[in-house]
Amino acid sequence: LFVSFGRVAEGFALAVAVVFPLGVLMGSFSKVRAAFTPLSVFGAYLPIPTLVPLTLSLFGTGELQKVVFLALAFGIYLLPLIVAAVDSVDDILLKTAYTLGASRGQAVRKVLLPVAWPRIFDALRLGFGVGWSYILLAEMVDIGRGLGGIIMVSQRRGPREHIYLVLALIVLVAFLTDKAWVTLGRRLFPYRERQA
Repeated sequence: LFVSFGRVAEGFALAVAVVFPLGVLMGSFSKVRAAFTPLSVFGAYLPIPTLVPLTLSLFGTGELQKVVFLALAFGIYLLPLIVAAVDSVDDILLKTAYTLGASRGQAVRKVLLPVAWPRIFDALRLGFGVGWSYILLAEMVDIGRGLGGIIMVSQRRGPREHIYLVLALIVLVAFLTDKAWVTLGRRLFPYRERQA
């Protein structure tokens, strides 16, 4: 469980490190969006399981392959959500900032990001849950450690009951981590509770 959780967390962190600034730039600047939209569209139609042989051919069967595969899966899911969160900021707020003399960089830092943060946080929360649906694909090769390894060994040698136990464990961990995200969201954005 800890091995699989570590892989999900590392893949998520790697994806966010790349996709978060890219998504903010795409949502803020039309030229950046025009440059990267074809890549985003390509990713949207790409079946995630096809990334397994691709990452295997590039990174082998070690730990790096699993983390990169998960990072790609996270990134494909998160990028359009982050762009949409930045897009959702009301134009009136930006026009007001420009009227008050803000530069484009200041408008992004002081208006777009703060207003979009709650929706970006929701995207990250949903995205983290996606990792648990792909962890089995990541761990299908080089079976040794992790929940996916237990499932593959149980499928081949038995007992089959271990498969059901691992699936129940994945659902439980995904549910508990989602609750942790919700609790963190309430602390970061307490005003959202009052608005509802």
